[in-house]
Amino acid sequence: MTDTPTQGHVVVAPDKFKGTLEGAEVAARIAAGIRRAAPGAEVRELPVADGGEGTLAAALAAGFTRVPVKVAGPTGLPVDAAIALREDTAVVELAQASGLARLPGGRTAPLAAGSYGVGQLIAKAVRLGATRIVLGLGGSACTDGGAGMVQALGAGLYDSDGTELAPGGAALRRLDRIDLGPLADGLGGVRIVVACDVDNPLLGTRGATAVYGPQKGAGPEDLLVLEGGLTRWADAVHAATGQDYRNAPGAGAAGGVGFAALALLGATMRPGIELLLELLGFDEAVRGARLVVTGEGCLDAQTLHGKAPAGVAAAATRAGVRVAAVAGRLELSEDEWRTAGFTAALALTDLAEQPGDSMTRAAELAEVAGERLAAELLVR
Repeated sequence: MTDTPTQGHVVVAPDKFKGTLEGAEVAARIAAGIRRAAPGAEVRELPVADGGEGTLAAALAAGFTRVPVKVAGPTGLPVDAAIALREDTAVVELAQASGLARLPGGRTAPLAAGSYGVGQLIAKAVRLGATRIVLGLGGSACTDGGAGMVQALGAGLYDSDGTELAPGGAALRRLDRIDLGPLADGLGGVRIVVACDVDNPLLGTRGATAVYGPQKGAGPEDLLVLEGGLTRWADAVHAATGQDYRNAPGAGAAGGVGFAALALLGATMRPGIELLLELLGFDEAVRGARLVVTGEGCLDAQTLHGKAPAGVAAAATRAGVRVAAVAGRLELSEDEWRTAGFTAALALTDLAEQPGDSMTRAAELAEVAGERLAAELLVR
């Protein structure tokens, strides 16, 4: 008797494999392998993200429309970015404008990098009629507390001479006064939801500067400058609004952009993968499924703390559907990944014939992984 797939469709919902494959390509390759091993299976590709880099791509793969926007990059030079739009909902990915990957020549600029372009992306979404904006934070090159973002949306930041502040976290040390101007009016009726997976406050040993500054090229002296600027910024926002969000969980996200979103844009925060799965219609996609396949570049201890595969596993388990994982590297023990809800887990490193193949032949090996999972879990 010919082997046939069991009833029910398969949902392939991986995150990107950072440095090798985007989420949509991972999904396509795994799906191709599944179809090869189980030709009769219905396979639905739904790449996901946790609110960081790849959020825009996931929204586009789910049917959102790409809207190109030219904005200021982290150092002020123009970059070609985009937002995703569907009906009255827009997806804005911070990394599109102010991400580390947008730095000219890859040269870090810890003191001068800013978030102005993020505000421009939000403004574009509002002009297009969006009344709900999902703001994905992650991969930020700046530590400006979101000051540039709110400047782009109409707020004025001035020193004691009445001169508008230059971009970047270092300039905030000279901040004397904030004029919120048309900021609130421009966002009237617009709800901003931040996809965020960190709970860092703005300041202190767990704050934006101390934890993330070194990743953005900040040395010891730079860290002192940036912390001083963010402290001045928090004090000025408190004086202007009467509210203090510096210790709010997530205020330190993306160099403090989380702080400005909460304090000045009236944003709410939600766990990134939870918000993205809702936005992408995951619950509907998984209804009646036989299997979900997810994954990311490295399945490790961080995965278990709010990363995309863990979120997918939790949602699929709630729906009573088995979940398998494909990863570039697998650093969890079998007990750990089974406890996290995975029925099976495959690493490209284990499928590779030569060291390095998991990077250089990632697409091919992802297909092999899909084929093996289908043979093991779908075909009878």
